[in-house]
Amino acid sequence: MSTTQSERLRELLAPLVSARELDLEEIEVTTAGKRRVLRIVVDSDAGVELDECAEVSRAVSEKLDETDAMGGAPYVLEVTSPGADRPLTEHRHYVRATGRLIKAQLAEGGELVARIIAVDDEGLDLEVPGVKGRKPTSRRLAFGEIAKARVEIEFNRKAAEKTADAAAQAADETDESQEEA
Repeated sequence: MSTTQSERLRELLAPLVSARELDLEEIEVTTAGKRRVLRIVVDSDAGVELDECAEVSRAVSEKLDETDAMGGAPYVLEVTSPGADRPLTEHRHYVRATGRLIKAQLAEGGELVARIIAVDDEGLDLEVPGVKGRKPTSRRLAFGEIAKARVEIEFNRKAAEKTADAAAQAADETDESQEEA
């Protein structure tokens, strides 16, 4: 797809997506046999529901039928949300990943696996997990120090959160019983 077509599609479709309070993350046209596939990736701070994807798909389909943006050749339209392995490239991606574990390739070399605690305009406040029973440490990472980053999938995250929640609740109950005594 030429840059001109990509820009034209983005200009045409971005207002439809933003009218639904979603971000247009990506537009991709690929060839699949005799047909083309137009894949549109949308996201929001609250995530994207299947019904929202269907609504965007209908609106985009109507708009594309009104215009010649895709030309006369047949195409398949796919509207989806970003996958879990999507790279973090925009400030909003990092904000949406707050509380999640990320793997960052550092511009100076090496990599860092850490949990995003907070995001501001300059960078990230991170919690680096402790190794072999050590306590986690805090670290500040400027956006300029990050070559690329992705969210790490955590299969045992809920178990860890439940353990932490139970410990916090037990501590609260201990504090309350000491106050009553």
